[in-house]
Amino acid sequence: MSERAAPFHCPYCGDEDLRPHEAGHGAWECASCNRAFQLKFLGLLTRGLQRGDVEGDGT
Repeated sequence: MSERAAPFHCPYCGDEDLRPHEAGHGAWECASCNRAFQLKFLGLLTRGLQRGDVEGDGT
């Protein structure tokens, strides 16, 4: 998967009028509230990979 995911709404005002910001990868600007923000993927959580968390697997 080579495409980047884009936010659907501004985390501050909830508006959907977002555009990529000139600051670079993951940076967005909201035309409604005039704020700029950046999204960043931090990584996977190990607790999500534990098999013991699954309910009703019978093992």
